[in-house]
Amino acid sequence: MCGRYASARAKQELIEEFEVELDGAPDEELGPDYNVAPTKRVYAVLSRVPKIEPAAETGSGARPVRQLRVMRWGLVPGWAKDPSIGSKMINARVETVAEKPSFRKAFAERRCLLPADGYYEWAVQEETGAKGKPKKQPYYIHPADGGSMAMAGLYEFWRDKGRPEDDPLAWLVTCTIITTSAVDEAGKVHDRMPMLIERDRWADWLDPGVADAREFLVPAGSTGLTLHPVSTAVNSVRNNGPELIAPVTAGAGGDRPLF
Repeated sequence: MCGRYASARAKQELIEEFEVELDGAPDEELGPDYNVAPTKRVYAVLSRVPKIEPAAETGSGARPVRQLRVMRWGLVPGWAKDPSIGSKMINARVETVAEKPSFRKAFAERRCLLPADGYYEWAVQEETGAKGKPKKQPYYIHPADGGSMAMAGLYEFWRDKGRPEDDPLAWLVTCTIITTSAVDEAGKVHDRMPMLIERDRWADWLDPGVADAREFLVPAGSTGLTLHPVSTAVNSVRNNGPELIAPVTAGAGGDRPLF
């Protein structure tokens, strides 16, 4: 699974890197977050026909425009009675995403990319803690070249029927990360990892006109990811800052590396 990640790049940097045409959240800019956890607000890249299409920027005709939006992590299906279900739907398995009722409509129509600098996974160690439970060592897994990860995601709209339609809080936009079997270095820590979309396939993945995206649901190839152990400070969502992704060294407050 993927339950924590880091996203520290500025909005403008993401707009340029992901070739975004429209800032879909002009009044909101997220700060650097080295401990992104479920239910937090995150950046997502998607292609969608905007309600008001700026002709000077997009030309005539209603066409999908690549946008940067802010969403809450933890997908809430449109049919959900309340948004609490989102905390249980932070990931969608690649093996079932096209058929599972919670995800299949979003998979067909609302695919997105979730930019990340890297993500965290915890490896179980042989030694146990004070209460006899196995210790877990956190690892930071990230592109070896320092670039961004484009994690495959889905997004959904949920309507709070208890609010008037013109209430800004009447609509909740949420997202989930698709996971696949882990390979390379990542597979040494955990058997699952985020499904990554290569740059040359971004346009097709985001295109809402591609109704059958099952061609993307293939086992991960070589990912170019590397990893290193980090401090157990990342275990608490209250902790945040670049020190969380720093490699653990002797006396740095982390547990013994797994390998």
